[in-house]
Amino acid sequence: MQSRHFVPGALVLLLQAALPVAFPAAHAMGQQNPSTASGSPASTARATLPLTLEQAIDMALASNPSLRSATRAIGIADGAVQQAGARPNPELSFLTEGTDRNARTETTQINQVIELGGKRAARVAAAEQERNIALDEVSAKRAELRADVIVAYMEALSAQERVTLAQASLDLARKSKDVTGRRVRAGKLSPVEQTRSGIAEASAGLDAAQAEADLALAKRRLAALLATLRPIEQALQAPAAAFDQLPAWSALAARLETSPRLRRARSTVAGRDAQVTLEQAQRIPDVTVTIGAQRERAGDGNGGRTQGVVGLSIPLPLFDRNQGNSLAALRRADQARDDLEAERLSLTQALADAWQRADVASNQALTLRDQVLPAARSAYDAAATGFELGKFSFTDVLDAQRTLFQTRAQYLRALADRYRALADIERYVPVSGDTRATH
Repeated sequence: MQSRHFVPGALVLLLQAALPVAFPAAHAMGQQNPSTASGSPASTARATLPLTLEQAIDMALASNPSLRSATRAIGIADGAVQQAGARPNPELSFLTEGTDRNARTETTQINQVIELGGKRAARVAAAEQERNIALDEVSAKRAELRADVIVAYMEALSAQERVTLAQASLDLARKSKDVTGRRVRAGKLSPVEQTRSGIAEASAGLDAAQAEADLALAKRRLAALLATLRPIEQALQAPAAAFDQLPAWSALAARLETSPRLRRARSTVAGRDAQVTLEQAQRIPDVTVTIGAQRERAGDGNGGRTQGVVGLSIPLPLFDRNQGNSLAALRRADQARDDLEAERLSLTQALADAWQRADVASNQALTLRDQVLPAARSAYDAAATGFELGKFSFTDVLDAQRTLFQTRAQYLRALADRYRALADIERYVPVSGDTRATH
């Protein structure tokens, strides 16, 4: 008789211990409840110091080599700006007419190119625009990296919760097998029920092993973004409630023009326009000014005559007026404008898709949390109570348990889909600090 009361009580208590994991708590109330896959001392120590989402983002922004490589382009552009402002160097030349040492003419002169048409200013402006492109490229890379870290983190967090869920299912299956075995030996259940409980335990063990493997894989992907080869041993915890908020579509659409990718596209247009100005300035020829001295040696050995030399030379733009480069620069500017419009359309579509996916996943999660999960748990409690009273078979309990855990897994998938969609929104437009939400 003692075992009859122990069976459903153990099942219900173990199930209740498995239910309050981090995802629903954070989604519902904004709490941060780290969960671990086991109750070992190492797991407990990791849970006391979890790796938060913001910590992971900061580590990636500080250490990711791809972002560092993009940042190097700013220094490269700084050098180009400095070089663009340099003026042409003067040229020193020495000419000798005649081979007789005592009767020859020696000319020493300095030639200086004077740029006309605003070439230097146009060159500096073009270089500065390239630097702006590099800055916007870094901003776009940072946004991409941030979104990638959010996706990888939430996938790892979802895998961590699946481990907790799979472990709870395995514990239940083991406990059910033990209890079923005792009841079979007491003649209260058919041996077939013991076989079924053994199959359920084996299946739960496979699910738990797969969940552990998925968690290890997800953490390796996250570690790669954090630029570390060491496996992540810390537990993960659900992000703060602010990240859970889904901004209104009107607020996101208004921020589209602040997208790092659109800023990069606009900087590219400005850079191509600056290049057009530079190429058009190249059509105006530069003037070369010559200043020097010419010394004529007398053949009789007496001192020769020295006179100043002043010259001016300018190319005649008869054949090459830089028309080809000017035309190419104009076409590149037109191409950049087309790319800007295409980028705006693409971002608008992608942002709308991400927002809709987040909204659908939010509705699914709310429905599962508020309606489906309570119903599945109620069905399981009824099956466990009926099994205790002898009104239901062990198969009914297993079916109710399987339905409850499947519903729980479906809820976690909906939350993970929502976080991935939110990460994509972060990829396209800045939403940090937004306080308006649709749910």
